[in-house]
Formats: sequence, structure tokens, C-alpha cells
Amino acid sequence: MDSEQIVPCAEATVTSDKPASNTTKMNSKWWILIAIGVGTFMSALDGSVVNTILPIVNRAFGTDVATIEWVVTIYLLVISGLLLSFGRLGDLRGHKSIYIAGFIIFILSSALCGLAPRAEALIGFRGVQALGAAMLMANAPAILTKNFPPTERGRALGLQATMTYLGLTVGPSLGGWLANQFTWRAVFYINIPVGLLALLLSLIIIPRDTSSNHTEQFDWIGAITFMAGLVSLLLGLNRGQAWGWTSPATLALLLGAGLLLVMFLALEQRIPSPMLDLSLFRSRIFTAATV
Repeated sequence: MDSEQIVPCAEATVTSDKPASNTTKMNSKWWILIAIGVGTFMSALDGSVVNTILPIVNRAFGTDVATIEWVVTIYLLVISGLLLSFGRLGDLRGHKSIYIAGFIIFILSSALCGLAPRAEALIGFRGVQALGAAMLMANAPAILTKNFPPTERGRALGLQATMTYLGLTVGPSLGGWLANQFTWRAVFYINIPVGLLALLLSLIIIPRDTSSNHTEQFDWIGAITFMAGLVSLLLGLNRGQAWGWTSPATLALLLGAGLLLVMFLALEQRIPSPMLDLSLFRSRIFTAATV
């Protein structure tokens, strides 16, 4: 009789543990989304927040408009040129490790931006900040994809995209308010406490990278070629109006960009472990969405 009573109790105990485990896993993935969302919001915010304070920074440093515009331009150029490379590096070395390293770089460079003594230093620190932002933005979707089931990935990635555009939208208003209430340096200092909180969440909540059996080598030639071509293209389009669309500098940048990007596509077809798998573009839906 005692054994008959014990068995049902044991079965009840095992059964009661399962919902708790599932609930913990369910709550964990949403905490992961929160941690990723904060990082995404900060990266996008810093892409637009500085636009509002450029006149104030210009007056503070006493520099010309052409120089101070590089505070915005360098951020966009570095992010655009490195997104693909850091995404691929995350595939090979682990998405969490690259993401966490990006967060640390982003927070430290935000502090350096706030402490910048002159315009040239601010431009340099913004380039480093963009380096961290590229590491965050390239690996965030992969982390969400790994931690959400297929039936919920669309919702998770959609919410992450919402945080991106929320950051772009809030940036100008928040930048103006911070500069008016405190100083333009507060625009960068605000990233420190928020970033540290998100970094702590990411360290605790995002699962550790599983050991990978990847034997592929990182495509350094493709990464450098792609970055050089894309930066040349964006720089030519960005500065064409100021330099003149038929000026030698603009034409050289655009022509060089075309040659480098064509070279990149040719290289990716021959390299065993390419930076970009061109077979993806055999899908009409993927190609149309990308274009």
C-alpha cells in the first residue's frame, strides 16, 4: 500500500516540474528580447540623436560645418561597412561573444565621445562607437532567431525592428532636450547607465554560445573588399553635392566603388567559405526584399 502511494506522488512531482521549466524558458526568451531591444534602440538612437546637436557642437568647438558633419558621416560609414563582416564573424566565433564585446566598446566609446576635447577627437571616438554598434546590430537578429521558436521568430524580429525605428524617431527630440537641459555631452553620457544595465542583462540572460564545429576560415579578402567598396559608394553619394557630382574626387569614389563591389562578387563565387553566400539570391522573394 505504501509503494502504491509513493509512485503516484513521484509521478505528480515529475509532472509538476515540467510546466515550471517551460515557464522559465518562456520568460527567458522575452528577457532576451528586452536585452537585445535595448541594444538595438541605443544603436539606432545614436545614428540620429547627434543630428540635432551638431550646431551646438559646432559652436562649442568653433569649427566649420564641413568638419563637424563628419561626426554623423563616420558613424554611418563604419556601421554600413562592417555589418556583414561582424555578422559572419558571429557565425564563426559565437554571436553572444561578439555582441557582448560590441556592447563594451559602445559604452566605453560613448564616454570618450562625451569627454572629447575637440572635433577631431569626437569624430574618431564616433568611429569607434560605430564599431561597437555594428557588432550589436549584426548579431542581435541571430541571437533572437536562435532563442525563439519558428512560430514566434517573426514577432520577435518585428519587435526588434520596431526598437530600431523607435530609436531613429526619438533621437532628434531626445538629443535636443538633453542638450537644452544639460549639455551636448549628456547625449553620449546617457548611453552609459542604460548600456551597463543592458550589458548586465545580456551577460546573465543570453545563453552561452554552444561549441561550434565550423572549420571555415574568415573571408578577410571579401570583408576588406566589401567594406572598401561600400564606404567608397556611400562617401561619394554623401559628399557628391558638396564636392560636385562631376568633380574628380566624386567620380573616382563612385568608379572605385563599382570596381570594388564587382570584384567582391567575383571573389565570393570562388572562395570556399565566402563572406556572402550568393546562392541566397536564387530565391526571388529574398532578392526582391533585399533590393
